[in-house]
Order: sequence, then C-alpha cells, then structure tokens
Amino acid sequence: MTDLFFAKTYSPLSSSAIIAKEKANMDETRFNHCVRVSETAQKLARLNNYDEQKAALAGFVHDYAKQVPVAEYKQVIKTQGFAQDLLNWNRAIWHGIVGTYFIKRDLQITDPEILTAVDRHTTGDTKMTTLDKIVFMADFIEPGRDFPGVEEARKITFANLDAGVGYQLAHSLSYLATKREKIYPRTFEAYNVWSIDNN
Repeated sequence: MTDLFFAKTYSPLSSSAIIAKEKANMDETRFNHCVRVSETAQKLARLNNYDEQKAALAGFVHDYAKQVPVAEYKQVIKTQGFAQDLLNWNRAIWHGIVGTYFIKRDLQITDPEILTAVDRHTTGDTKMTTLDKIVFMADFIEPGRDFPGVEEARKITFANLDAGVGYQLAHSLSYLATKREKIYPRTFEAYNVWSIDNN
C-alpha cells in the first residue's frame, strides 16, 4: 500500500491526506478493495486512452462512503437536496449516489467527472462517460472478485469496455431478479440501452 500515490488529487488535500482519510473511513477489507479497483481502473484507462491517474483516483474513492452509518445517510438525504425517494433504498444504492456528498465534504474533491463516476458506479446509467464505464467495470472485475462469470466478465471488459458494461448490467439484473430484490429504476433503464449489441 505504501506505493499508492495520486499525482493529481482534484482537491486541496494531498494524495497522502486523501489516502489517510479513506483508510480511516472503512475497514481494511474495504480499503484493500478500493486499492484494487484503483489499480484495475488504471489498466482500463490505459486500454481506452483515458487519463490513468484520474481513473486511478476515481476508482480509489468510489466506495469512500460504503460504511457510513445508515442514520447519517438518511439525514443527508433529507437535508441536502437529494431525491426523497432514495429513503426507500439502502446503502447499496446510497454509497454511490449519496456518497458523492461525503466525498465533496471530506475529501474536498469537486471534479464533476469523478463525482458522476462515483454516483453511477452501482447502478449504471443510460448515458455513461468513459470514466463512468471504467469505474463501473473496475469495481466489478477487480482481482479480489470471485463469482460465477467473473473471468468471462474480465475477458469481455478488457477487450471491449462497452460490452463489459452490458455484461455487468445483465448479470446484475439476473442476480437481483433471482433473489427477488428490488431493482433500482436507473439500472433497469441502463440495461435496456447497454444490453443492445453489447452482451
């Protein structure tokens, strides 16, 4: 972990300060996941002619708010201008969409592209930037992931980022449907766009 460094932080805070704050905000397992997502995002950026350092930072902070207490999330949703329908969901959705609030507040990162990628990393969206897709897929295929189909997901994603997005959305919808869990509307809408020609 000692070689983790971000040349540009998109924040008044230094690289070491951002790393320290993130480490203090989560357990070791989650922190190590964020490091692996950062590294995978950098690889995907290289393959897709995107800024590797920006992708690495976005991948690193994507789960910054994953372990924020539920009560704190609810308070932020009620008071900080978020859609009140979010109260009907849970941390799985909140840590992306509402997580941007905590990243701005604590890490002082205000770059719109990074924040949008964090916002969309759990749900996808009908329109996604290259960075959105990189973080979305890096989170899904980082080396610590182990689920049926992950090797196929890696192969597809490293060959074609858009096809990877379609694969993940199809996989996620199938999983949620099997578990009879609610599907966030944005995910279903994204599937209808990205599954076409990409799965």
